[in-house]
Amino acid sequence: MLKFTPILLAILYALAMYRVSVWRTTRELDAKSTELADPRLKALTDRMAAALELSRIRVNIYEIEPVNGLAAPDGRIFITRGFYNRYRAGEVSAEEMASVIAHELGHVALGHSRRRMIDFSGQNAIRTAMAMVLGRFLPGIGPYLATAAMKLLAARLSRGDEYEADAYAAALLHKSGIGVAPQKTLFTKLEALTNARGTVPAWLMSHPKTEERIAALEKLEARWAAVGRR
Repeated sequence: MLKFTPILLAILYALAMYRVSVWRTTRELDAKSTELADPRLKALTDRMAAALELSRIRVNIYEIEPVNGLAAPDGRIFITRGFYNRYRAGEVSAEEMASVIAHELGHVALGHSRRRMIDFSGQNAIRTAMAMVLGRFLPGIGPYLATAAMKLLAARLSRGDEYEADAYAAALLHKSGIGVAPQKTLFTKLEALTNARGTVPAWLMSHPKTEERIAALEKLEARWAAVGRR
C-alpha cells in the first residue's frame, strides 16, 4: 500500500487543483469581463448562430491587454480588450474577429476547454508522482526531467486541440457564408499581433506553425470543393 501512496496523493492533488483552477478562472473572468456590444461583429455572430441553430452567440470582452481569444470551462467565449482594440484600430477585420470567435466555439463544442483544465491538473499530478519516483533514482535532476516531459506532453496535446478547433471554425465559417479566407489571413497576422516571433522549436509551442495551420485549412477547402463538384 505504501508503494502506491505517492500516486494516490497525486490523484487527490489533481482533483483539488482542478476545482481550484475552475474556481479561480471563473472568478477572474467574472470580475474582469462584460458582454461585447458591437453591431458589425453581432451581424456575423448572428449568421454563425443561425448555422448552429442557436438563438445567439454571446461574446464577452476580457479586460486584459494581451491579444487573445479564449473559451472558459463553462462554455463562455471571450475576446481580450487588447484584441478588440486591434480590431477597432483597423488592424483586424470584423470577419477575422469572427474567425477567432468560431475557433473558440470549436474549443467549447469539442470539449477542449474543460479537458484542458483537467489535463493541466492531471499533468501536475503526474509530474509530482514522476518527480518523486525519478528523484529516488536520479537525485537532483529527477524533478527537472519530470517537468520537461510534462511540458512536451502539454504542448503536443494543445497543438492537437488547435488543429481540431481550426477545422471546426472553418466548417462553421463556410456554412455561415463568411468563408475560410479571413481565418487564413488572420493566421498571417498573429505573430505580429502577439509578438510571438522567436526561436522556440515548433514542437515545443502550444500552437502549430502558421504555415501548417493554413495548409490544413487549404486541404479542407480542397476536399469541400471536390465534394461540391460531384
